[in-house]
Amino acid sequence: MDGPTLSLESLKLQLRQFAADRDWNQFHSPKNLAAALSVEAAELLEPFQWLTEEQSRNLSPEKREAVRKEIADVLIYLIRLADKLDIDLLQAARDKIVENAAKYPVEKAKGSMRKYTDL
Repeated sequence: MDGPTLSLESLKLQLRQFAADRDWNQFHSPKNLAAALSVEAAELLEPFQWLTEEQSRNLSPEKREAVRKEIADVLIYLIRLADKLDIDLLQAARDKIVENAAKYPVEKAKGSMRKYTDL
C-alpha cells in the first residue's frame, strides 16, 4: 500500500477489496458511510479541543499521530462513500474549486472570511 504507485483509484480498489473480504458491503450503505464519516470528522476535532490557534499549529508528536490516524479514517470513509455513489472524488473537487472561484472572486474575497452572499 505504500510507495509511488498509490493513487486515489488504487486506494479505492484496496478499500473495496478490504470490505468485500470481510463481508462488510452489507453495512456500507451510503447512509451508514455518511454517518461513519461524520463520526470520524468529530473524532478529528477532538485533539484540537481547547487548544489555542498557536497550539493547534504545534501539536505534540502524540497528538499529531492521533490527528494523522483520524484524517486517514475520514479519507477512508469518504472514498468508500464516493465509491458506493459512483462519484469521482477528484473531478468533484475540481468542479467545486471552479464553483468556489466564481462565488469568491479574488478581488472581493481576498483576506476576507465573509460568506460569498456577504461579499
